[in-house]
Amino acid sequence: MRRLHRSRQRQSHSLVHHAISAVAEKKITTIEGLSANGDHPLQKAWVEEQTPQCGYCQSGQIMTAAALLAKNKKPTREQIVEHMKGNICRCGTYNKIIAAIQRAAKEA
Repeated sequence: MRRLHRSRQRQSHSLVHHAISAVAEKKITTIEGLSANGDHPLQKAWVEEQTPQCGYCQSGQIMTAAALLAKNKKPTREQIVEHMKGNICRCGTYNKIIAAIQRAAKEA
């Protein structure tokens, strides 16, 4: 039993080390880095569309949306859905998320 536990620890350590190495010396933007005062178009659109309910997934949703808009300033609804499909919202606010991204794209 102990050997299995130690093996899992080594495997977890290896995975974490690999993940950290993959982003070493790269610029990383967190949700706080989008805007110091909350006026990034996505942050404003999220509030205007009343997107969040529980808030659990919101930083991941917003950062994924920010990555999309950095690559594609005017995505179609289908492109938004495709790009965002890896993010799960426990409250099911997908239509509001899409609306907020569309709003941010219009206003950016």
